[in-house]
Amino acid sequence: METKDILQKVRKIEIKTRRLSDHIFSGEYHTSFKGKGMSFAEVRQYQYGDDIRAIDWNVTARYSEPYVKVFEEERELTLMLMIDVSGSQDFGSTNDFKRDIVTEIAATLAFSATTNNDKIGLILFSDQIELFIPPKKGKSHILRIIRELINFQPKSNQTNIGQAFEYLSKVMKKKAIVFVLSDFMTKDYDRILRIAAKRHDVTGIKVYDKREQDLNNVGYVLMQDAETNEAQYVNTSDANVRKAYREHYQELEDYFTTTFTRSGAGVIKTATDDSYVKKLLAYFKAR
Repeated sequence: METKDILQKVRKIEIKTRRLSDHIFSGEYHTSFKGKGMSFAEVRQYQYGDDIRAIDWNVTARYSEPYVKVFEEERELTLMLMIDVSGSQDFGSTNDFKRDIVTEIAATLAFSATTNNDKIGLILFSDQIELFIPPKKGKSHILRIIRELINFQPKSNQTNIGQAFEYLSKVMKKKAIVFVLSDFMTKDYDRILRIAAKRHDVTGIKVYDKREQDLNNVGYVLMQDAETNEAQYVNTSDANVRKAYREHYQELEDYFTTTFTRSGAGVIKTATDDSYVKKLLAYFKAR
């Protein structure tokens, strides 16, 4: 993309996702994710119904009437976006590729987080760590993240989610809110996910295309693996071929759901032609 085209696309995504986060998600995000604890806010006069354990005895003795300490929730959190940029993200049978929907969801979450004065960081991964942007606050920081999501060119087309979680554990020592956006067309990340989910608040967002679930019966088709670039002719008229394809997809789907659920992590699934807005709202409200 030319720089002008990138900036136009960034602006378009900003307008759409900022509106969603400002009017829909920011309040839901705030109530769904808790801060690190309680911090002292002020001392005020005792009121009927106050917890007597909150009485500040030093101030009470000074003024000869009861005063209580008031605490408020520490809101500052860190949101980490872990984004799959492997070759399979560049697929879509509708108006949008999976990569486009992932970018919009990530931007919406980032603007929701910044409304609550949280830091936002980014990890782009394939079967290696492609890019790490440390957590930071501010609109310009979010716009940089959106630019990377739109225009980043990964070195590899393949996927290794387990390696991405291992990297997360190295760079994020304190608890963070972690959203992993991928099609999760791979396995072997259950052990490291369990470790990450014990420290962080993890949610997996599976973005998929409905055409990936089944093969249409259209005869012989030349198909290419987006991650390995291997190509071969497939007889989609063969019922056994279609069955094996569907069973393979379902196996990966079940692995994703079971692995995340057992680890205590959250699960969201949205197709490229679904309303991810409804999916995110339902998830936040369920928390």
